[in-house]
Amino acid sequence: MSSSDKFPAPTPAKGAEATPPGQPMSMGQHVVDKGASMLQALTPVKQISQHVCTFALYSHDMHRQIETHHYVSRLNQDFLQCPVYDSDDSNARLIGIEYIISDSFFEALPQEEQKLWHSHAYEIKSGLWVNPRTPEMIGKPELENLAKTYGKFWCTWQVDRGDRLPLGAPALMMSPQGVNLGKIEPELVKKRDDKYSISTEAIMQSRVEIEEPEWINPQADYWKQHAKGFAIDIEKTEMKLRAPIP
Repeated sequence: MSSSDKFPAPTPAKGAEATPPGQPMSMGQHVVDKGASMLQALTPVKQISQHVCTFALYSHDMHRQIETHHYVSRLNQDFLQCPVYDSDDSNARLIGIEYIISDSFFEALPQEEQKLWHSHAYEIKSGLWVNPRTPEMIGKPELENLAKTYGKFWCTWQVDRGDRLPLGAPALMMSPQGVNLGKIEPELVKKRDDKYSISTEAIMQSRVEIEEPEWINPQADYWKQHAKGFAIDIEKTEMKLRAPIP
């Protein structure tokens, strides 16, 4: 069965084009969508309050690095949830989901669960995590809180390998770090900076005063201590045909 660390067999859903295969939307479909957007509340979507552009690395192959666009909604002071896209364009592809929790929540997790999470301190202090078109002074209080958080990011669509549809098992993603395989390629950062007319180096300098967490749990960023990543294998299993009796 499929695995997140193996390329799927060639299919019509793989190719050089970035858009998924399929027919263009009809006028009728545009009318239906427009009418639905006017009549429906779309409440969960409207809770999104931030756009974050950053980078991520595949846990099972950290040579593969991608630019990501998180659209952040906060459920409370300790929990955020983010649909993740490959760009901020109108035809952006939804490639995954990241959950972000406070350090107090993270410390309460079982150790086996903690291994799936990554820290955010370096990502923020280094200037890689940015809120496009938002002045740094506006976002700095939020960044100070986020520097102490942990995230779990599952990529469901590996567009960087040419998948035109979501194929195979989801892949666990890691955050950038300042050591070894965690360093983001300069060309990738420059491409992002040029797009938004920003300087990651200058942003890093402006964040010098953001405090480092007193302690980052070593169970997070598991690869740094153990040189091991995680991949998902999908296996057949017997179905439960009867609901358990309470």
